[in-house]
Amino acid sequence: MKEYKLIFTGRMGAGKTTAIAAISEIPPVQTDVTNNDRPAHAKATTTVALDYGEVTLPHGDKLRLYGTPGQSRFDFMWKILSEGALGVIVLIDNSAPDPLADMREYLDAFRDIVSSSRAIVGVGRCDTHPVPGIDSFCEAAKEMALSVPVMSVDVRRREDVLLMLEVLFHQIEAAEADEALS
Repeated sequence: MKEYKLIFTGRMGAGKTTAIAAISEIPPVQTDVTNNDRPAHAKATTTVALDYGEVTLPHGDKLRLYGTPGQSRFDFMWKILSEGALGVIVLIDNSAPDPLADMREYLDAFRDIVSSSRAIVGVGRCDTHPVPGIDSFCEAAKEMALSVPVMSVDVRRREDVLLMLEVLFHQIEAAEADEALS
């Protein structure tokens, strides 16, 4: 049996905990505490270490899902959790004050994984906050010299999260094929 590690990252309230819960086969492990930064986000709790879930893949392999804390004061956990990660899903809340800046922050923080074509950006709340549009996110990533798929997602919907994983796995397979040819 092989084990694979994926990271879900993004600012507080972007949907990391919800996305993991939508697809995990086990009750997700959560390290949430009371949110003391209510002016920044109205969310009642916040993740301080990680979220964790699991998915069994077709040949019995395990996909381990790790959600990072969303606040940059816990960025030391980002580095710890990203070690050995196969890929990263960057979740963006389009209702946030500056979702493009949020995407840039997380793409930059996980640049090693993102630049090896092992990433996807999922933008949530596009139904209620259509601006900026997906094209704006693609352009912002391009300006950072990064090629990363960007899609609208509702992390509460299992199908949406599974579609993100499918796109990410296609990215990973293509990256591995390129590496094998090099």
